[in-house]
Amino acid sequence: MAEKDYYETLGVARDADDAAIKRAFRQMSKKYHPDINHEPGAEQKFKEINEAYQVLSDPQKRAAYDQYGSADGPQGFGGGQGFGGQGFGGQGFSSQGFGGFDDIFSQFFGGGGGGQAPNAPRQGADLQYRMDLTFTEAIFGKKTKISYDRDAVCHTCGGSGAKPGTSPVTCSKCHGSGYIQVQRNTPLGAMMSREVCDVCHGTGKEIKDKCVDCHGTGHQKERHTIDVTVPAGVEDGQQMRLREAGEAGQNGGPYGDLFIVFRVAESAKYKRDGSTIYLSLSISFAQAALGDAIKVDTVHGPVELKIPAGTQTDSKFRLRGKGAPRLQGAGTGDQIVTVTVKTPKSLNQKQKDALMAFAAASGEDVTPHEGSLFDKVRDAFKK
Repeated sequence: MAEKDYYETLGVARDADDAAIKRAFRQMSKKYHPDINHEPGAEQKFKEINEAYQVLSDPQKRAAYDQYGSADGPQGFGGGQGFGGQGFGGQGFSSQGFGGFDDIFSQFFGGGGGGQAPNAPRQGADLQYRMDLTFTEAIFGKKTKISYDRDAVCHTCGGSGAKPGTSPVTCSKCHGSGYIQVQRNTPLGAMMSREVCDVCHGTGKEIKDKCVDCHGTGHQKERHTIDVTVPAGVEDGQQMRLREAGEAGQNGGPYGDLFIVFRVAESAKYKRDGSTIYLSLSISFAQAALGDAIKVDTVHGPVELKIPAGTQTDSKFRLRGKGAPRLQGAGTGDQIVTVTVKTPKSLNQKQKDALMAFAAASGEDVTPHEGSLFDKVRDAFKK
């Protein structure tokens, strides 16, 4: 039994075809993608969905999973260690001698028990691209172009691998099946096994006149440039998926996907947590005591903030709609302004007199501290 039920993860039957598996993956990935769903556990659920799809969408991995409960094939025997791992009687049991469980199975039954045909279309590999954004670019988004290297379908031969004007022909060794029968002598006698054809490498086709640009592979390296729209409100570490912008597929299969991972620079002025932006601001004692209307910076431009009389240090004020946009058009967050009341480090005589009068009016008996002995001696020499 498999430790993970990939069919249950995607919500499909065990006999579901490729179209049903792909459709289920798309529906569930949209629901749980971290860029869309910020609920606890959504990111882990998305990873499980992606893992299940990577196995069930690959016929070879799916066949191994259906048979052994693992996409990697047999992992053990009777609860013990795997044949290809740390020992059969304390020693490795791999490519030396019999060659592992898959080969033994193939020798007895003439094949690996199913799996993807080597000439079947296969999707290309996914790629990852890191995009650096400023604090402001992440909040408001932007349109840009990016360039990266990828494996693409050969533009000269269209992916056939054959010289223009010619076409691949049916393989003379496997007659188009992609497989050949091979006889091996084993301790149990001569055994027949089915292997991928060593002439056409499983494609079932031979290329007599190879393309001069791709040398028969059907692929060539290219510098690919695409337009990218960065959505407003992205955060550091989030990623965006661009379908079929990755590596070219095999045997006419689709391109893989490109994952753009965002790295957002910090701001010297603001702090951000999701859609909420934080700003620290200093105000004077008079502003805190008497109240005031002041200009406050936001990422959307300056706004007026009313400071009520009697405001204490560390008081917080909310500016609604002045934060970062939420992804998928779910509105805009707020900005939280935290004020700190400044205490002046030096006062002129009028300021001292005013504060003494304030203290007297408040019924306080204040004895001003006039500085250190060193300060008094220094001032005496100045006279």
